[in-house]
Amino acid sequence: MKEFGKEVVRMESIGKEFPGVKALNRMDFTIHEGEVHAIVGENGAGKSTLIKILMGVHQKTSGEIYVRGEKVEIKNPIIAQELGLSAVYQDVTIAQHLTVAENFFLGRLPILRGGFVDWKTMNQSARKVLDELHILVDPKEQVRNLSVAQQEMVIIAKKYFEHSKLIIFDEPTALLANEEVDELFTIIRKLKDEGVACVYISHRLEEIFELCDTVTVMKDGERTATMPVSETNEDDLIAKMVGRTIGDMYSIKHFEPGEKVLSVENMTSEGIFKDISFDLHKGEVLGLFGLVGSGRTEIVRALYGADSHTSGKITIEGQDVTINNPGKAISHGIGLLPEDRKQQGLALDTSVENNVNMASYGDISRFGFIDLKKEKERSLKQIKDMKIKTPSEKQRVINLSGGNQQKVVIGKWLCKDSNIFIFDEPTVGIDVGAKSEIYRLFEELLAQGNSIIMISSYLPEIMGIADKIMVISEGAHTGTMVRGEYGEEELLKLASGIV
Repeated sequence: MKEFGKEVVRMESIGKEFPGVKALNRMDFTIHEGEVHAIVGENGAGKSTLIKILMGVHQKTSGEIYVRGEKVEIKNPIIAQELGLSAVYQDVTIAQHLTVAENFFLGRLPILRGGFVDWKTMNQSARKVLDELHILVDPKEQVRNLSVAQQEMVIIAKKYFEHSKLIIFDEPTALLANEEVDELFTIIRKLKDEGVACVYISHRLEEIFELCDTVTVMKDGERTATMPVSETNEDDLIAKMVGRTIGDMYSIKHFEPGEKVLSVENMTSEGIFKDISFDLHKGEVLGLFGLVGSGRTEIVRALYGADSHTSGKITIEGQDVTINNPGKAISHGIGLLPEDRKQQGLALDTSVENNVNMASYGDISRFGFIDLKKEKERSLKQIKDMKIKTPSEKQRVINLSGGNQQKVVIGKWLCKDSNIFIFDEPTVGIDVGAKSEIYRLFEELLAQGNSIIMISSYLPEIMGIADKIMVISEGAHTGTMVRGEYGEEELLKLASGIV
């Protein structure tokens, strides 16, 4: 058993009830100085609720919280910050129009005599912290000019600068490339060495074993196990979370490809991608793999008509088609599940019912009037078929978990009777249980003769799901491999442009 420093946070018998829902039940959690403690569990297990209670976003219904041995009431996020508790969330939240140093001193700018801002002190102080954490960012640079990974590093540095005693990392690697993940882990290990307690939440279990000291498993709002990471394995954790083994995770039933439904020839967008050609058949999954920034997303957005392309030919079911806007793509049976589902795939402030029917209201309307009975029936069917966890079809989508939000987007295209589905990073930020349900849905779509184009940065996923993988590097097609030929080394070489 590893030895850690003093206790930083202890949560005892925490309960939380929402109207009609018991989100947490007698939940216990303890973390110490210099400990990296993972929390894992399916969506709906209660992880987010627990963290939000600790950060003062939600108020507990029962139980006690102790910070450094003192009983506390965390009534709002300001109190949490004053207690040295902070969080780095999956969605980067930082003032884009300010410099790195200005973000560090936000709300407490150092002022010289005469009322002038002490820019020199700000920049020097920020530089010192960035150097300590080996973050290669100019403190004078505006945040909006930084990559997502750099912005995340800046947020972590800011929490360290604010002397946080505990930092929560909520799906921190969801949008990072492999080398950026390595940089993040280096920073977290540095924080650990400095005695900072780190809570690490991730659906990528291999990260837990590489980085964390301790793991707590949650299921249905309760703690089912807490153990040293060295005393467990992925199969054990998955079994404790969902009752399945890892061997069942990244695999689906594959079907014999049918007739060609889509052909793309020499599609080009000047300066972004060039001469992209591929075919897609009924019952087939075509995987697009490449490093972040390779052009994968831009290719499928052009195919969907969300972005323009300067040349190339698109044929659907033997007919040449022109797709210069999403409406044309939808009319040809193409549905896109974008990488940023919250901003581009959903209307977060409206109901599940509205979102599911959004792309096909024209199919259930007459003379401008919506058939409300069909609207409800269709949404209830998708909720049932895809096991969307929601109190009702009237629930606002913003209140659903990431996995359930993704299912709502899929339901939208199922209602439209799409037959070519484009999934851009379909399982980012969702748990193993929800992943299995989405893969099951893939099987159902394929069995019905539909076709799938899937982008994934996660090699075990794309190698297990795709029938063939097209590799993109710097906007160029560097090779295609079929199932049975896949090898991680070969795919990474192609993705790096080594051909």
